[in-house]
Amino acid sequence: MAGVALFYDCGDVHVRTTAIASAAHCVASGQLVVLPTDTVYGVGADAFDAPAVASLLAAKGRGRDMPVPVLVGSWTTIEGLASVVTGRTWDLIEAFWPGGLTLVVEHAPSLAWDLGDARGTVALRMPLHPVAIELLETTGPMAVSSANRSGHPAARTVSEAEEQLDGAVAVYLDGGPSSSGLASTIVDVTAEIPVILRAGAVSAAALREVVADIAG
Repeated sequence: MAGVALFYDCGDVHVRTTAIASAAHCVASGQLVVLPTDTVYGVGADAFDAPAVASLLAAKGRGRDMPVPVLVGSWTTIEGLASVVTGRTWDLIEAFWPGGLTLVVEHAPSLAWDLGDARGTVALRMPLHPVAIELLETTGPMAVSSANRSGHPAARTVSEAEEQLDGAVAVYLDGGPSSSGLASTIVDVTAEIPVILRAGAVSAAALREVVADIAG
C-alpha cells in the first residue's frame, strides 16, 4: 500500500517540476503513480520492477493473463525493447507517435521484466501528453494501464482514478480532463501483415493510409 497519496496540479508550471521529480522518485522506489495521457488516465510503475508491476495488476484487480502495456518517451526507445522493428512498424510510428496507437511487438529476449503472461511480446505506445512525456523521459519505460479497476470505466480525470485506486497509488499527477476518453488503438506488428486488435483513438482508415493491407 502506498499510504497517503500526494496530488499535484501539473497545470501550474511551478508545481510541475516538483511533481515530475516526486513521481519519478516514487517509480524508482517501486510505487505506483497515476499520470495523464492523451487517451485516458493511466496508472504506472517501473517496467523493469516485477514486484511493482505485480502491485499494479493487484490494484486493478487484473490477472497476469492481461499483460501491462509499456509507455515510452521517444521513438528510438523501441529499438532497445523490440527484437525486430520492421519498415511497416517504423511507418506506423512516424505517422502516429506520439499518439493513440499501441503497437504489439516481439520484445528483445535480453530484457529482464515481467509484465504478465505476454508470451514474448510487449505492447508499446508513446503518448501525446507533455506531462507523460516529461515523466517518461525521467523514468525510462513505464508499465502503464488505464487507471481503473478491471471491468470499470476508464478514468478521464484524477478524481475518477482516485475513486477506483485510492490507497494503492503514491502520487497523482493532475493534467486536467483527458481530451478524448478513447483508449488507444492496438495493432499487432509481430507478423508480416499488421493486424488491428482493438479499435480506438486511431481509425482503421487512418491506419490504412499508412499500411494499406493492414488486417482487422
